[in-house]
Amino acid sequence: MPSSKREREYERRRYEKWQQRQAAKRAQRRRQRVIAGVVAAVLVLGIGVTTVVLLGRDDSGATANATDTPSPTSSAETIGGEARTGNGGEVPDPAVAEDRTWTGTIALNTGEVGIELDGQAAPQAVANFVTLAQEGYFDGTDCHRLTTDGLFVLQCGDPTATGTGGPGYTFGPVENAPADGIYPAGTIAMARSSEEDSQGSQFFIVYEDTELPTDGGGYTVFGQVTSGLDVIQAIADAGVADGATDGQPANRVTIEGVETQ
Repeated sequence: MPSSKREREYERRRYEKWQQRQAAKRAQRRRQRVIAGVVAAVLVLGIGVTTVVLLGRDDSGATANATDTPSPTSSAETIGGEARTGNGGEVPDPAVAEDRTWTGTIALNTGEVGIELDGQAAPQAVANFVTLAQEGYFDGTDCHRLTTDGLFVLQCGDPTATGTGGPGYTFGPVENAPADGIYPAGTIAMARSSEEDSQGSQFFIVYEDTELPTDGGGYTVFGQVTSGLDVIQAIADAGVADGATDGQPANRVTIEGVETQ
């Protein structure tokens, strides 16, 4: 977790710049798609055009506003995700998941965690995670929440490390949630607020079998830990900051990088 006001401000600026870069890329891709469509139409219709200039709307000014997000110290009965962030980005196409199993690694400052992602059972969540990972979205971000009493999870994926950050969009509905509400150790699932379509970039790793409410559809299970669960357990063993049972980890936990294939 950021250890000072200066570090928190640095993380906030870093996140905002990332959003601006991604928005600029999206705007450029939209312009390219429109231009390609016009060129194709010209070829089909046989219309001669010397120059075509199209300007796309740049939405880089979109800002994430946290309004109804549970705090990192909210009730252990809820896994809090990011609040709605408006039209700050585009939800990745589920087709990116390729209807297949993905493998990868989450490199933490405390060790490596091997993962397997189920692109068939949770295509939207896997497409989202893989896309963000490939863009370096998670790199250098802190896991901001650890719970150690009744609920046994480590929550990550918020670039602001506050529990309110997200990628500039949200999505739903919930996919592949267990009907009995049991999330076995090693489960990787999407965090969300009380609304099904509030999923964004935050996710949690279950390090001990945990039962969660099924109200609202439960939580999207999109992957499993295949190795390194002991790394997460060691983080839990170190406890929560200030001796609490729900809050920031006592020892700073940083995602150094995420690889998927």
